[in-house]
Amino acid sequence: MENWIYYNTVKLERMENNIWFMNTANIERYLNSFGKQVVKDSRELLREDKGDTSLGNSIRFTVTAEEGGFSTKFYMAEYGQFLDKGVSGNKEKQSYINYDGKKVKSPGKGYTTKGPPIDILSKWIKRKGIKPKGFKRGRSKDTGQFVSGFAFLISRKIKREGIKSLSFFQKPLGLQFNKLEKDMLKILTLDIKSYLTEFYRPK
Repeated sequence: MENWIYYNTVKLERMENNIWFMNTANIERYLNSFGKQVVKDSRELLREDKGDTSLGNSIRFTVTAEEGGFSTKFYMAEYGQFLDKGVSGNKEKQSYINYDGKKVKSPGKGYTTKGPPIDILSKWIKRKGIKPKGFKRGRSKDTGQFVSGFAFLISRKIKREGIKSLSFFQKPLGLQFNKLEKDMLKILTLDIKSYLTEFYRPK
């Protein structure tokens, strides 16, 4: 399951009887470049931090023309937002630095009453090929405990401490968003010049 995690609209002033006549090709091209760079940098940070490719591959974006502007949306697998923004535990409260450079509390109620489901963690352990020390063929040599027992220990730790933010998406989004704010006037100017050149071209 995927979930959109960031949404931004670039609004454009209207012209002549509330109808847009201007060619906005440069703006749309720039927003697509903006989205591609955020996705690329987010995937690279995930690989560096977690060696992850599955979550990275789920990150995508869309640029859509709307009335009076364009909207940019980013999507990723639903669990990605917990790694990006963190989750509070019942003993430790987590926070993250958002794309605007502000420290904010990790969203949601966190693991205040129970940890992540054991069966999901067990599947994750097997999928990642994690081999806990003392476990052979999914069973502990000392206690006879299956991987689910190891998953229980992880779940209990997460319930207590939460999940620390990786900000793998927030960091590149912030960097590119700051650049977008500086560049947007230049891009608008190019499209306005193109529009005026075409509009006032001698017939």
